[in-house]
Amino acid sequence: MNLELEGKTAIVTGGSRGIGKAIAMELAREGVDVAIAARDMGRLEAAAEELRAATGRRIVPIAVDTASDESVKKMVAAAVEALGGIDILVNNAARPGGQGAVPRLADITDDVFWDDVNVKVMGYLRCAREVAPHMIERNWGRIINISGLAARQAGNIVGSIRNVSVSALTKNLAEELAPHNITVTVVHPGLTRTEQTEQVVSRMAERSGISREEAEDRLTAGTLANRMIDAKDIAAVVAFLASPKSIAINGDAIAAGGGAPRTIHY
Repeated sequence: MNLELEGKTAIVTGGSRGIGKAIAMELAREGVDVAIAARDMGRLEAAAEELRAATGRRIVPIAVDTASDESVKKMVAAAVEALGGIDILVNNAARPGGQGAVPRLADITDDVFWDDVNVKVMGYLRCAREVAPHMIERNWGRIINISGLAARQAGNIVGSIRNVSVSALTKNLAEELAPHNITVTVVHPGLTRTEQTEQVVSRMAERSGISREEAEDRLTAGTLANRMIDAKDIAAVVAFLASPKSIAINGDAIAAGGGAPRTIHY
């Protein structure tokens, strides 16, 4: 399928590794020039070099802290200057989840809560706010917010709150920006294979006294896919949502965790 993305431009936050890097790779392979943004410039430059070599597209690394209003403004301005405009925004920068113990109620301080929500929810809003005028000027755009399946299940107080908030943000942005041919969607990954997965599986195997293979089987047993979803799988979903062909989807959430058994979402 031709996704009609050749010549488009994009910003991918959290683009130096993991799901963000996989998304940037997939978009670039479809002909998109991409600004990847994250906090660590060293990682960004290494990722940019890898993406350029693999795709031949223009890849621009830009340091940003999405918890900072000023930093986001500078990042978007730099991306627009380097790429000539922005057609696609993928909001993916967030505190990493699923790699340590989930904080219980007694451990959730104001700082723990606001630090997480400021980066993921307000950070996504900051990026969308700065990018939207450029999309409105072109009368076209795509904003894809990467959230997570904690929005649909209990067990992580802060994780659920931030991810549900991203869904609410998505719907509100979609309503406001639709008259300008801009769609806004949210993707909920579940457990996803990234560069950090090896460590997560190894720690689980050691704690449980089982092999790595058994640990991974346990982690993936609760999905219909019966295997761990890879960052590349998420990237394929995002590439479609970023394309003109996704016009039928706006303001909605796409679960991308391999399929949850015995639940119906409607």
